[in-house]
Amino acid sequence: MSVSKEGAEAADGLDESQSHRDARIKLLWDRLCPSGANELDEKALQKGFQKIDHPLKNADSLLKKIMSEVDRNHDGKIQYDEFQSWVEKAERQLEHLFRAIDKDGNGQLDLNELQAAFRSAGLTVSNQKLNHFFQDMDDNHDGFISFKEWRNFLLFMPAHLDESKLRAVLSYYNAVVNVSPEGDSSVSDETLEGLGYFLAGAIAGGVSRTATAPLDRLKVYLLVKTTVGQETAIGALKQGRPIAALKNGIRPFSDAVTDLYMKGGLRGFFAGNGLNVIKIMPETAIKFGSYEAAKRALANFEGHGDPSQLHSYSKFTAGGLAGMIAQFCVYPLDTLKFRLQCETVEGGLTGAALVRQTASKMVAEGGLRVWYRGVTMGLIGMFPYSAIDMGTFELLKTTYKGYYAKKAGCHEDDIDVSNVATGIIGATSGAFGATVVYPLNVVRTRLQAQGTAMHSARYTGIWDVTTKTIAKEGIRGLYKGLTPNMLKVAPALSITWVVYENSKKFLGLH
Repeated sequence: MSVSKEGAEAADGLDESQSHRDARIKLLWDRLCPSGANELDEKALQKGFQKIDHPLKNADSLLKKIMSEVDRNHDGKIQYDEFQSWVEKAERQLEHLFRAIDKDGNGQLDLNELQAAFRSAGLTVSNQKLNHFFQDMDDNHDGFISFKEWRNFLLFMPAHLDESKLRAVLSYYNAVVNVSPEGDSSVSDETLEGLGYFLAGAIAGGVSRTATAPLDRLKVYLLVKTTVGQETAIGALKQGRPIAALKNGIRPFSDAVTDLYMKGGLRGFFAGNGLNVIKIMPETAIKFGSYEAAKRALANFEGHGDPSQLHSYSKFTAGGLAGMIAQFCVYPLDTLKFRLQCETVEGGLTGAALVRQTASKMVAEGGLRVWYRGVTMGLIGMFPYSAIDMGTFELLKTTYKGYYAKKAGCHEDDIDVSNVATGIIGATSGAFGATVVYPLNVVRTRLQAQGTAMHSARYTGIWDVTTKTIAKEGIRGLYKGLTPNMLKVAPALSITWVVYENSKKFLGLH
């Protein structure tokens, strides 16, 4: 004799009899409890969850909350009468919430009912998260959540996890589905998803660096040149000669382009780019890996363990630390790149021969110390740059998504930021950060490039190069090459994000 779906639901669902409920709770107790035991301590409860393969088997903090709620006599153990009383109370609360969400009263929840319930409670949940939540709870994958599926999934949700029941459901869900076998919170899909994102980022970085290599070459050329022209654009402008001011303003760039072309042709504008492309792959991996690790560590320090809820100053710190770690790891390649660009002379060596000659010269000059010249200034400058860059990017992106989410009446995660908008946001944050720390970049680069064909001056340290630059070129000397650097930042970051998004699509990461 067949049993209807409604009949099966009544036997083990909303209209379950007391005797059936008692038998079901006893069966659950027997599955959790070691053979022959009549009570559970925290360790035994965890083993019980492992036996039934429940997500709470690794959620230590939630286990402690469950123990404190179920253990009414506070003896550190759970007896069956305590367990039964707690389960019945929890199920009554879950049933009340289920009936409130089930607007049509058919004994099952569909995706629209769940979404409407969250909205009524003032909770905006992204479509992606809602779909994952629904699919994880829909055990038989029939497109509906029965009360049995609802109850079994949420039964061990601590009663006092949150004041709002639906918010508590979300918090519990996030806690149990984002726990790894080692008991650590898993990394968000948006920050790291295997080697695919690393590869996409590497492709984007390589393409953008190559496309903007001439501007980078021009920037380095200008900031290592220490000669001062006879008349500046500002001087001519003060004398009321705007045309002369315009010519004087353009002359350094036209002279630089001419000189670079005469010395190395078109290839001269790409000197050091191979190292740049090689450098970007480990640098990107180290930077973003360190950023996520720092955010998790700071989230634990703040006491909530959720990187998405970090205070702004913690995000600032995480971004700065990530930049410093990545900078230190790839600094020797940076130094070699700058010296390659400054060793290019007309009729001189090129390609691999130039790399070997430059590296040999650096080793002869002082070994490892030469490769890390200016690293202190580099790290000092990298912290605010990386912190400002990442912090400003997150702020602008969050503001953008929040504005359009409010207009559309949806969650911020459902707002699709176009490549154009993302490129503009990234260019703005990067340009702002780069401008703030540019003098530090000039000092560092001159320390790295000292003693080369284009920059023959020698320095004893950070203070020496700073004072000599100001004495000979004035404060403006600390901003040499800023214009081509800004012209490079905007297209570089725009290209990076456009290529990155398309690479993710190509690799099937969307």
